[in-house]
Amino acid sequence: MTDDLLVRPLEPSDTAEAAAVWWRSRHADGAQLPPAIHTAEQVAGWFADVLLPDGQTWVALDADRIVAVLTLDGDDLDQLYVAPEAAGRGIGSVLVDLAKDLRPGGLALWTFQTNVRAQAFYRRHGFHEVRRTDGAANEEHAPDVRMTWGDHPESEPIRTS
Repeated sequence: MTDDLLVRPLEPSDTAEAAAVWWRSRHADGAQLPPAIHTAEQVAGWFADVLLPDGQTWVALDADRIVAVLTLDGDDLDQLYVAPEAAGRGIGSVLVDLAKDLRPGGLALWTFQTNVRAQAFYRRHGFHEVRRTDGAANEEHAPDVRMTWGDHPESEPIRTS
């Protein structure tokens, strides 16, 4: 299903299309995410002005169309979005494997507590939950979950009292 997939770093000509994939994924029917707090135009600007210069964003292309976006921020898997029409084809798994190859020492990520599909996806890829928060520190102020993979420094299992 991913045989024809091309994964490469984000290029200047990709930013609008990559931002649109992020936006559509975030707002798809059945999405388990809180509403985005930025406009589509602001997201496109963020891709062009922040993610592109940072050099840590990759896109997956199928038939010359961007179908997924991955951003790393240090050892954090910061963004992983697959276009709704491409979901369920293994593209997210290809990008997680890329992230692991790029950060063999371990990865961490945040996902919203409401996004149980993402949590299950990451567990299938070897991530485990290390803590939950009330969301006070994220822009959406929505409860979230910290997950890690490998020998990431935060990889202590969640403690219950």
